[in-house]
Amino acid sequence: MAHLYRFGIEEELFLADARTRAAPQDSMADFHKAAGHRLEGVERELLENQAEISSKPSDSFAEAEDALASLRTGLCRIGREHGLKVFAAGTHPTAIWAQQRETSKLRYRKMIDNLQIVGRRSVVCGLHVHVEVPDPDARIALINRLMPHLPVLLALSTSSPFYDRHRTGLAGYRLRAYAELPRTGLPELFADAADFDRYVRVMTRAGAVEDATHLWWHIRPSVRYPTLELRVADSCTRLKDSLAIAALYRCLVRLHVRRPELAVPLTGASRGIAQENLWRAERDGVNAALIDEAAEEIVPVRRLVERLLDLTAEDAAALGCASQVAHALTIAACGSSADGQIAAYEKALEKGAGKRKALSRVIDWLARETADCGG
Repeated sequence: MAHLYRFGIEEELFLADARTRAAPQDSMADFHKAAGHRLEGVERELLENQAEISSKPSDSFAEAEDALASLRTGLCRIGREHGLKVFAAGTHPTAIWAQQRETSKLRYRKMIDNLQIVGRRSVVCGLHVHVEVPDPDARIALINRLMPHLPVLLALSTSSPFYDRHRTGLAGYRLRAYAELPRTGLPELFADAADFDRYVRVMTRAGAVEDATHLWWHIRPSVRYPTLELRVADSCTRLKDSLAIAALYRCLVRLHVRRPELAVPLTGASRGIAQENLWRAERDGVNAALIDEAAEEIVPVRRLVERLLDLTAEDAAALGCASQVAHALTIAACGSSADGQIAAYEKALEKGAGKRKALSRVIDWLARETADCGG
């Protein structure tokens, strides 16, 4: 088990007008130009009111934390210079999807031309975590073993209770909006790497997709790197939450590499139960109770997190990320970003604010928590 399980973290962020708290209506070209010139590790996203930051491949969470904290701080500073607030969340509380400006980049223009309204409605941001595996050909088998854990990782990340200026009633609405796109959700039950390769070959030769980067599943093998990419999580407002989810996922990958006997054959029923658990996590976040397939009962997310921490204790120690993994229990006990956003919204309403003003207070909370890279 000398493999380092190097990882990289990508965080997608939103912008809001600092004066109105609304999604910016004007071009963000100057902001993006400044960010690109002054910060290494910042990229454009599908919409002009989005940006992505990423850490370099590493085996150190301290190194990843320093890099992401610096990028968050730098992006927030550039945002202030341009009259913008920068924040991390799964959806943009004050954005109207029909009013968003698309990034003028060939890949994104082609995506919108292909996806039409479902692409334009995708005003969402996610947390993506790459973990390098010892045997890239084993990634399909690992996906099947990891699939039942995805709902817990989603619950911990939920940060999208608002969409199109409405309170959705869900803790994590992002995946509901994202589900409008094709080739999203849980991966198919591929038999092995050859079966997956055949799928990609047929899809590309038929012209359905340009390449495997257009497979937007909750977890997928990377095309460019020998990694397994987690995509189920909402963009986490607090950096510590991002690190906790990344660490827990990394430990789960290592666990299932070193202990393949833990896996049970993933059937159609198992995949269906995982899908039901994803819905429960979307709806209730850390307050969800998920189905334990083996016991045929529902179990609170907090108890499932405790089980995962016990199961991955050896892996967390070996990978040097025990403190990051332990924070997952704090999220489960104290709430995800969704809980903080809802609290800010309800507090504003209690003080007599209208719904628009209350959403502005949510933007303020998100911007503060995003910039507070120590917490």
